Amino acid sequence: MSASERHATERGSAPRGGFRPEIEGLRAVAVLLVAVYHIWFGRVSGGVDVFLFLTGFLITGSLVRSAEREGRLAPFAFWGRLLRRLTPAAGVVLAAVPAMAYLWLPPSRWPGVIAEVYASALYYENWALAAAAVDYLAREEAPSPVQHFWSLSIQGQFYLLWPLLLGAVLLVAGRERMRRASLAAVGAVLALSLAYSVWITAADQPWAYFDTGARLWELALGGVLALVVHRLRPPTAARFLLGWGGLAALVLCGVLFPVSTLFPGYAALWPTLAAAAVVVAGGGGGRFGVHRVLTLRPLMALGGLSYTLYLWHWPVLVVYLELTGRTLASPPGGAAVLALSLVLAWTTARIVEGGAERLGRRVPRPWLPAWSAATAVLLLAPALVIGSQWSDRLVREQRERAERVVEPVDYPGAALVARPELAAVLPDLPVVPDPLDARDDLSGHHLRGCHVPLSATEPVLCRTGPEDAGYTVAMVGASRTAHWYPALEQVALRHGWRLVSFTKSGCQFSAEVPYTQGRVFTECQEWDARAMEELERLRPDAVFTSSTRASAEGEAVPPGFVERWRELDALGIDVIGMRDLPRHSYAGAECVAAGRAGDCTDPIGYSLAERDPAAALAGDGRLPANVSTVDLTGHVCPGDRCDAVIGNVLVYWDHSHMTATYALTLVPAVEEALLEATGRGTATENS
Repeated sequence: MSASERHATERGSAPRGGFRPEIEGLRAVAVLLVAVYHIWFGRVSGGVDVFLFLTGFLITGSLVRSAEREGRLAPFAFWGRLLRRLTPAAGVVLAAVPAMAYLWLPPSRWPGVIAEVYASALYYENWALAAAAVDYLAREEAPSPVQHFWSLSIQGQFYLLWPLLLGAVLLVAGRERMRRASLAAVGAVLALSLAYSVWITAADQPWAYFDTGARLWELALGGVLALVVHRLRPPTAARFLLGWGGLAALVLCGVLFPVSTLFPGYAALWPTLAAAAVVVAGGGGGRFGVHRVLTLRPLMALGGLSYTLYLWHWPVLVVYLELTGRTLASPPGGAAVLALSLVLAWTTARIVEGGAERLGRRVPRPWLPAWSAATAVLLLAPALVIGSQWSDRLVREQRERAERVVEPVDYPGAALVARPELAAVLPDLPVVPDPLDARDDLSGHHLRGCHVPLSATEPVLCRTGPEDAGYTVAMVGASRTAHWYPALEQVALRHGWRLVSFTKSGCQFSAEVPYTQGRVFTECQEWDARAMEELERLRPDAVFTSSTRASAEGEAVPPGFVERWRELDALGIDVIGMRDLPRHSYAGAECVAAGRAGDCTDPIGYSLAERDPAAALAGDGRLPANVSTVDLTGHVCPGDRCDAVIGNVLVYWDHSHMTATYALTLVPAVEEALLEATGRGTATENS
């Protein structure tokens, strides 16, 4: 969606153009679907796909007609018009979002908001979100108030590319053959992008969702229709069916499809072809054609506000959800969000966009491109300057916190579980790590690259301790194995052990076929196979790994875990199986940063079984003899509750991963458990 087509580019039913009022109504339907599904259902509707399609339709038609009429494209004038129409509203929203974040979002989210405001202002937000989508440790982060700028970023990239593509076509084919040659070029983009989209969606859907290459075909489909629509003259009955059928299909898209986990790929043909059907129907279909509804005055007015409403509805919704602690809006709360978004949209369109347009009319035509570029810079500068200054301040404060001396007696962490009497003298101090820094509170295992991302297939081995050590432990598994590394490293150093560590995001050390986002997780399969090869080569004395998997649905020992342990038994390698820690309904850093520390707690039973399932299997003789089970749940969730803060130390930085700081306070408990499991004496004897 953009404002760029709203004035002069809404032409496309014939070579000479003509205003298409039903397109304004179609925009209104699309933005309503986007807002309603976001606000009340927490789903994606397919409305954004309609905006991409319409952008391709309107921009392609406008550029080709310009080339046919004038024999040139004048890309700088084209880009200048876009800047005048796109940046005023976007600049206002991007300047407002940091203020909204400062006032109403927890400090732990501020750095992410700043980074995404930058990405949105410079039109690469889709790539920033694509990188986060494949970053397992970023998946649980709360949505950014500018996350919706991903589609605007794709459109911005399209606006940059399309005049260059069609300009090259004009150079090669000439003015007279421009339309036919453009159809071939745009059709080729459509075919190539759609083929790529189908492939990348099957291979890596989270990345594909934000990938410009996987979305470009939706714009190209609109472009192809723009070049042939004047030749399509279906009879009245067909227009009636196309119009109403297309509108019904569009409205039902979000109901029938899990858009956020299935699109783009071939599934996105549903909303784009539905929009194409409505456009082909046009103003036909008789007295009861769909255009009669789409051209109603309220829908036309809403269509004129579609860009600014799209810009405002998401940050308003994010703030509302944060303030109410809800995941979905209540009926009255959602109505308030929509009403406020409409007021902001109307105000922005009337004052900001209207004001910029009136000023532009006074500028001499030759100066318009330069004036437009200067206006864009001026309007986006506040967001960029605010973000830069705020980011610098946060970095300075983080550095100051890192230099602050932290006395262990003031921050006992897990030691408070072993010695409850410390609670009586525990001072009331800010938690460590600070919620603002918690996302970066990672162990050396992560910082050295030993923990590889979702896309990796090769293990990265990191070694600690003497090469000639008498005992070697290998730590292997997913991120919830890796968060034990700080404690495990200290135990290894205390006892002169050799520690070899290699882990991978979202990839359990298991013989089962892994799945992610509805597909076989082939990268995990390959990594697991190579991990076994490394263990066969290294022949460590023991492998430290997770022994259970906990979730809101329950806790169990996957059969693939046991199969791997049998394979290690055949190699003469022991297994130290660490019970999975509880998952939480809250994100630790965000909850504490929001000042709700007293509410940041869950019962153990939220994700754990009453008894360690691995220990139960071992007790029944159903585990290989080489497996020793360890359960330190009580040191993270004392009693029957899992609190966000223990002994002034933040336990988890998100919903399921320990901070490295808290893991270090677990060294005595981990040491005692490992020495017992390995039979290598007691902590007292070996210290």
